[in-house]
Amino acid sequence: MTDPYAPAAAAGVHRLAIPTPFAVGRVNVYLIEDDPLTLVDAGPNSGTSFDVLQRGIADLGHSLEDIELVLLTHQHIDHLGLVSLVAAHSGADVAAIEAAVPFVENFSVEAQADDDFAGDVMLRHGIAEDVTAALQSVSRAFRAWGSRVDVTRVLRDGDHVELRDRTFQVAFRPGHSPSDTVFWDRDRGQLIAGDHLLAHISSNPLITRRRDGSGERSKALIAYLDSLRLTREMDLELVLPGHGDPVTDHRKLIDDRFAMHARRADKIHRLVSERPRTAYEVAQALWGNIAVTQAFLTLSEVLGHMDLLLADGRVREHDRDGVSVFEASP
Repeated sequence: MTDPYAPAAAAGVHRLAIPTPFAVGRVNVYLIEDDPLTLVDAGPNSGTSFDVLQRGIADLGHSLEDIELVLLTHQHIDHLGLVSLVAAHSGADVAAIEAAVPFVENFSVEAQADDDFAGDVMLRHGIAEDVTAALQSVSRAFRAWGSRVDVTRVLRDGDHVELRDRTFQVAFRPGHSPSDTVFWDRDRGQLIAGDHLLAHISSNPLITRRRDGSGERSKALIAYLDSLRLTREMDLELVLPGHGDPVTDHRKLIDDRFAMHARRADKIHRLVSERPRTAYEVAQALWGNIAVTQAFLTLSEVLGHMDLLLADGRVREHDRDGVSVFEASP
């Protein structure tokens, strides 16, 4: 069976599949054999993940101490957690998009603020206090898989990362997270995409707090779809994702994602046309028990589509005793 990553490896970009404790499974970390020797992401902060990372680098004839540059695709802990250890062992520069810097340099404080915001959102949209408290406890436990790190090179949209044998154009693609960044090798038509575009699952645009102090939720799905439109215009032969296998036809996959989100928005519209519902009631109607065990993920999915429907004037949001209720517009 042909290795789907063979074209990337032939160009000196090697996928290392690092274990995670999360349902998404292993995370793809990329070692780029170039000057400087570059690592893209690092995996979650665990001894097992660190051992697998070190072995993978050694199997390619290098050591952790040889790493000179780490590129970060986004702020999620399955990608970020080991970056500080890599930098401490190697002295590597750590490069991240400007939007990620406050989070990764102040990880504990920022993660707590995100948890507080998520708790408010869950209560606002119909999730019971006991379920909200339980989910926040889980989130606090997961925080151990992340870690802070100093960013020594701040990247901006349109910047170029120059290596000896290739140049990556930096493209900011918020949506799945507020800091999603992709790295485009235009000459080879290859894109290191993090979780911006995944073949086997649709990237979940997670609701996050806005950094303007307003307390409002981000319109993550709207931002994500705008980001996908920009990526669709790129000339690409191979997309190297943060999980799973590469994507060889990014335009078809993106069009499929657009169609899927349109169908889901229509389905949610039908549900609130039957009767007014909270976002959590919509999530339960769509996913049943999963809406309890994965409450914030499913709530983010529903609210993202509600934002689309609100923007189109198809639904209205109103307050009922401190809880938001959505209904179809007349």
